[in-house]
Amino acid sequence: MVPCYNEAKRLDCEAFATALRIDSNLEFVFVNDGSNDETSDVLAGMRTRGADRVHVLELAQNTGKAEAVRQGVLQAFELGAEYIGYWDADLATPLACICAFVRELNARKVSMVMGSRVRMMGRHIHRRAMRHYIGRGFATLAAFSLGFPVYDTQCGAKLFRATDEFRQAFSSPFESNWTFDVELLMRLKTAGNTNHTFDIEQECVEYPLPQWVDAPGSKLNITQYPGILLDLAKLLSWRLFH
Repeated sequence: MVPCYNEAKRLDCEAFATALRIDSNLEFVFVNDGSNDETSDVLAGMRTRGADRVHVLELAQNTGKAEAVRQGVLQAFELGAEYIGYWDADLATPLACICAFVRELNARKVSMVMGSRVRMMGRHIHRRAMRHYIGRGFATLAAFSLGFPVYDTQCGAKLFRATDEFRQAFSSPFESNWTFDVELLMRLKTAGNTNHTFDIEQECVEYPLPQWVDAPGSKLNITQYPGILLDLAKLLSWRLFH
């Protein structure tokens, strides 16, 4: 699923159409999160081209990325998907990686694959220096709050099996918006602690992306960082007192 807020000028309709042609099992759920530009019209055109493999969920008002993702995931469950993922609308992570994620799920016999923006030789990760270093600091705090090692919680590309554990994890609204990915992992960890059948460190893996581009027009800017730190502080408090 793809959350969209004022993405009319950034949605690459041809890239989505090409992905549908290449993979006959692929479907897209777009969630228009109360956009006030032409996003609705662009999505309507994509739905016409994609017929029954493109679904559009229109939210009456802007709810934020966390709730848009949650609503889209729940819609995918209702559609009977075997695998469900969420992908940023700017396609910073190429859609070709979806097939790689599915292969990784099956080869590793795990429940979730998370894209990880690891800068190393042979990988083309283009990220502004300031966001990279702030992101590394955030990742360190996120790993501490979760209590297990994770390199990149915030990459907007994730794929998981449509199991009861994930349905339950998305069943109620997230308390955080920008850091909902961390909260999701915390919910999955809690579920495993409760039923002893889901070990998040065994069921979830990170996949170093072959390519990721810091696309212009990101909704995340420096004014959001205080709120992000507050969200993370709440998650840290949860871990310390539970």
